[in-house]
Amino acid sequence: MQEMDYKREARNAVKFRQLYGDIKDVVVPEMYMSQTTRKVLTMQWVEGTKLAEIKDLYLIEVGVYCSFNQLLEHGFYHADPHAGNFLRTYDGKLAYLDFGMMGEFKQELRDGFLEACLHLVNRDYDALAKDFVTLGLLPPTVDKDAATTALTGVFRDVVAKGVQNISFGDFLKDLGVNMYKFKFRIPPYFSLVIRSLAVLEGIAISYNPNYKVLGSTYPWIARKVLTDSSSKLKSTLQALLYKDGKFRIDRLESLISESLHARTERTLIMEQSEIHESRFFIKQVLAFVLDTKATFLRELLLDELAKGLYALGLASFDSVTTAVLANLPFSSSYSFSSMTEEDSVNLRNLQRLVLFLQGLNNAPGMGKPSNGAPFAFSQFRSAQEPLQLLSVISELPQDMQQQLLLSLPADLTGRVASRVAARALRRIFL
Repeated sequence: MQEMDYKREARNAVKFRQLYGDIKDVVVPEMYMSQTTRKVLTMQWVEGTKLAEIKDLYLIEVGVYCSFNQLLEHGFYHADPHAGNFLRTYDGKLAYLDFGMMGEFKQELRDGFLEACLHLVNRDYDALAKDFVTLGLLPPTVDKDAATTALTGVFRDVVAKGVQNISFGDFLKDLGVNMYKFKFRIPPYFSLVIRSLAVLEGIAISYNPNYKVLGSTYPWIARKVLTDSSSKLKSTLQALLYKDGKFRIDRLESLISESLHARTERTLIMEQSEIHESRFFIKQVLAFVLDTKATFLRELLLDELAKGLYALGLASFDSVTTAVLANLPFSSSYSFSSMTEEDSVNLRNLQRLVLFLQGLNNAPGMGKPSNGAPFAFSQFRSAQEPLQLLSVISELPQDMQQQLLLSLPADLTGRVASRVAARALRRIFL
């Protein structure tokens, strides 16, 4: 009955238009509220061809992009996105129709969904079991250890193939078959989310049999977690990147790399070769890290860079000291070291960060991280590498250039100085 209330449908459309009508190549018809009643809907006339009758891969990408905005950004989503509710307008845009069935995905549930996807991809099945309870998929009284074991059995082999290969339909089927004894259920709110994603995958598969909606979703999830300001997702990011106080740089590299694959209005029409080109990658990484939304991520990176630079200073001091001692009269072979194991780890992390920010972490010929002081220079493949990095900086917006060349170096210097002072005090008083 709610779907037949046209005043309600018109209000849904107005809200949908306000939230998503400005997305590039998305058309949301205007509603004429003064001429609309519960039984009569008056709206802008839109002409076009049903999306189901043509093959337009670009508009599928536009639809995927818009859908992820609905589910992950605002939580107000079109819950009936079958092909008949999409038109390809005659000027090549994607028009949304029929706003009678809409869904609300509350913030705490969106955060829980994001966390569950992150824990799934990173194979943290213990945390995933807790996420399932938070989302209402498992009861609070469930045996967490047994549920963790069962979830591991369901997802271990699937995730090993890569998130890009996880079929949403198979995902749900495997859960239902293997988790029923734990009273696994799909709450009403989640059934609409699932329906929306499943229908979206079905539409895309009709054009691309290898399409997987979860594979397309994960870059969005990575970007969201890296840039969201909510305390819950900040805590999730912190827990994901640190274990027992140790920085898991491989996870950061993976998250940032994945986030750069998130479809945005700018990248919808870019060729994949351009997206993966080294210069473009460097520029995208820098722009992403320097964005105002990435403040928390930037703080984490500055801390790790400060640790690494401090360790680099120690390594340089040790190298010089060892060389001097080796040249003293009557000296035997001598190696001086003031570095701890933690310093060595921080130095290796610095190398990984330097290479990653240059887009060289997967470059041919890149050896394993070294412990020596000169690594930052020896890892450049040629003298052009630092010049390329500098030239990319000049292409960034002015405010980002100022951050990178002025405020961030000053901040980083202060952090390194604090570490020097802290260690000096420890040596004096301990």
